[in-house]
Order: sequence, then C-alpha cells, then structure tokens
Amino acid sequence: MVNSHEYYMKFALREAEAARDRNEIPVGAVVVCNGRIIARAHNLTETLTDVTAHAEMQVITAAANVLGGKYLTGCTLYVTVEPCVMCAGALGWSQVGAVVYGASDDKRGFRKFAPEALHPKTVVTGGVMKEECAALMKEFFKKKR
Repeated sequence: MVNSHEYYMKFALREAEAARDRNEIPVGAVVVCNGRIIARAHNLTETLTDVTAHAEMQVITAAANVLGGKYLTGCTLYVTVEPCVMCAGALGWSQVGAVVYGASDDKRGFRKFAPEALHPKTVVTGGVMKEECAALMKEFFKKKR
C-alpha cells in the first residue's frame, strides 16, 4: 500500500520545483481535505516582492477560498520544509488539522522557536521524504553561492 504522506508530499515537491524554476526558494505546499488536494502553492516572495508570500501563506488563502471559510479543520497541509514561525502562527489561526513536512529547518523552523504556535489539536509529522526535500533546497542555495 502506498504511504499517503509520501503520495501527497510528491505534489508539494512539484510545487517546490515550480518555485525553483521561478528563481524562488524551493518550498511547495498542498492542502488535502477528504482525500483530495484542494489547494497548491509555492513560494512567491520574489515574484510578489512580499516577504510574507511563503508557500504556506499562499496555500492557506487558496484553501480557505475553496472551502468558503477561514478554518482548515479536517485538512492536512503538506509542505516540503518545516514552517517558519510566521507560517506556523497562520496555520494555528487556521486551525489546520495536521501539518506534514519534509525537511527540518534548524535555522528558522517553528519547532525550535515557537513550538506552541500551532493549534493544540494540530497533529504534526516531520521527515516525510526529507532527503528529497532537503536536496532541493541544498541544490538551490549551492547554485546561488
């Protein structure tokens, strides 16, 4: 049986690759509700000249628009890199049911700096396809330097 976390993380990775192709930091995200992807997004901070245009922020807005409300209870966010504090706060306000991320972010990840930022009922799973997610980031920054 296919690991559903890996199945959906592959879609988030495709979004991260789309970000990379636009010369954006390669982070991608999807929101799944009732077994269906309802929203997809990737970083757009350079494109929009907006430091808040992280993949998670974009996908929260897109998913809320699809659902017609601000809460994402019952939904799962798949994101290629551990959310930052800003994104974790927004995810907390959205009351997302679960967050599944790939690579950890030891420099800016919420687990180190604001582990209580998410809603208390949000289930967190880290390390899904972490090698693939981390490799995309490393490759991007290696080319930048």
